[in-house]
Amino acid sequence: MSLLRSIEQKIEGLFEGVFGRAFRTNVQPVELARKLVKEMEDHRLTSVTAVYVPNEYTIFLSPADRAQFENYEDALAVELQDYVTEHARRESYLMITVPRVLFETDADLGVGEFGIATRMVQGPTISPGPRATAPPPAAAGATMVYKPPAPPAEVAPGPATLTLDGEVHRLTKSPLVIGRSKECDLQLQDPNTSRRHAEVRLEGSGYWLVDLDSTNGLQVNGRRTSRAKLESGDRITIGSTDIVFEQRPAE
Repeated sequence: MSLLRSIEQKIEGLFEGVFGRAFRTNVQPVELARKLVKEMEDHRLTSVTAVYVPNEYTIFLSPADRAQFENYEDALAVELQDYVTEHARRESYLMITVPRVLFETDADLGVGEFGIATRMVQGPTISPGPRATAPPPAAAGATMVYKPPAPPAEVAPGPATLTLDGEVHRLTKSPLVIGRSKECDLQLQDPNTSRRHAEVRLEGSGYWLVDLDSTNGLQVNGRRTSRAKLESGDRITIGSTDIVFEQRPAE
């Protein structure tokens, strides 16, 4: 198990059991972790010899969501900091200090909504390798607001299938998990795939392919991606396995 996945499971574990029920309609800790990584990726800054990423992340929560984290906020902040640190090290990104995750309350946000603001704050350099040079000037990113997704549609806009080795699999649930584990909805006999490699989600009127932090990533029509909207005829490559997505127009 990768260290990043282990940290993610610890974040999930903070709110399991009796406390888990309280978060079914509120902001989820693991969702915060994944969006922090997305903000890190979106605010990369490439210098001559290194790629810099923000080292300060401020999470804005609605009053109700902030109140539910009250007794666990410090522990959650530490786990989130470990999560972004491990992702940066794995990708060889440079942060100019040990990362900080802060929580703030924003009364304009509704339950289940949250915002993330990033900054580069000067301090002692944390380097992934000997090639790093002087850090760039401190910079701030705009606050990105995330809203909870709409409830998944019960009926697809048109029948959709995944064809693997000539066998057609209908998409009858969302999300549909693809990977090497026997617990996946579509199991692949491919040692180059992760146990839970990717999933196909029905979002609004279309299907999306999403990478689940896999080791080898995925491609759509030969192009590497971590998230892509699928069109009929698209060829999905996971490890050394090709899968064809097809969707007929709704009748």
